[in-house]
Amino acid sequence: MAPARAGSATIEDVARAAGVSRAAVSKVIRDAYGVSPAMRERVTAAIEQLGYRPRVSARGMRGKTFTLGIEIPELSNPFFPLLLAGATAALSGSPYQLVIAPADPAHHEGYRAIQALVDRQVDGVIAVSPLVDPAWLGELSATVPVVMLGRHDRAEGYDTVVSDDEAGALLVMRHLLELGHRDIAHLTGESADPDPGSGIPQAIRLRAYRSAMREAGFGDRVSIASTPAVTANAHRAALQLLRGAERPTAIFACHDEPALGVLRAVADAGLTADDVSVAGYDGIAIAGHPGIALTTVAQDGERMGRLAVELLLERIAGRTEPRREVVAPELVVRSSTRPPRGR
Repeated sequence: MAPARAGSATIEDVARAAGVSRAAVSKVIRDAYGVSPAMRERVTAAIEQLGYRPRVSARGMRGKTFTLGIEIPELSNPFFPLLLAGATAALSGSPYQLVIAPADPAHHEGYRAIQALVDRQVDGVIAVSPLVDPAWLGELSATVPVVMLGRHDRAEGYDTVVSDDEAGALLVMRHLLELGHRDIAHLTGESADPDPGSGIPQAIRLRAYRSAMREAGFGDRVSIASTPAVTANAHRAALQLLRGAERPTAIFACHDEPALGVLRAVADAGLTADDVSVAGYDGIAIAGHPGIALTTVAQDGERMGRLAVELLLERIAGRTEPRREVVAPELVVRSSTRPPRGR
């Protein structure tokens, strides 16, 4: 039988072709629990053969739009496309589409973008902005399934997917300390400093930095450069550190993007990795370029994005108990970190 024109087939046509009930087709489309692999295979084959596409208007009337929203703080950070790649891969072969909403540049917290997704009746929301109030997200999750990606919340109403930021930061610090560094500075965002006990990744990495320095016996050498819009201001903040009376021999940046700014500052100051080691956090692709060779902590952003979608689909299918997925980071050592001169 020749495939029907895309969009002309009905759910009844799919059920008849697959030899199942209309309800069974609906369960497969919704990725609901209780669908056997054999049934899923038959229904999926019928959908592809008939070119069936659920009508958005009809889905909206039934409370389903088969769209998932993901809010991201900004488009320029190369780490976020890794999350999107994982999320997109997780939806391959499903009827769901991903709707991306970047945060308003003037309001980085992400409230406006998240609310816009909800207003467009997405079936679930993945929030990436670390500054959104957990209580606000908790209220939102009472009306739409929510997964918070990247922040260490302990919530009842929504799920979380995080990197083990404490373990990752300690990997960096142990590496630098084992190389022989004693004067290690940390570059972080202004929002992380006032509340180092929060679930914000930057705050957790800052706390791990302080802890590692204290446990190594260098608590009196802690040096923190805290700056707003850390990516944009990293170069300037790093130059101030390098021109100070007590120049650090290593700088650990809270993300890879500001670490690139630190590398530029090191070069502008006429220094090399033999003078100042630089390490970042994220594992973005450009960090591995031979001309950059940045030591970093790889978070496996694709896996985090994939897990976020999987948890969201489970929520949509009816799961109510909270889930928390923690992804183990990996230290990737490159030539931007070396023993300090004289070692």
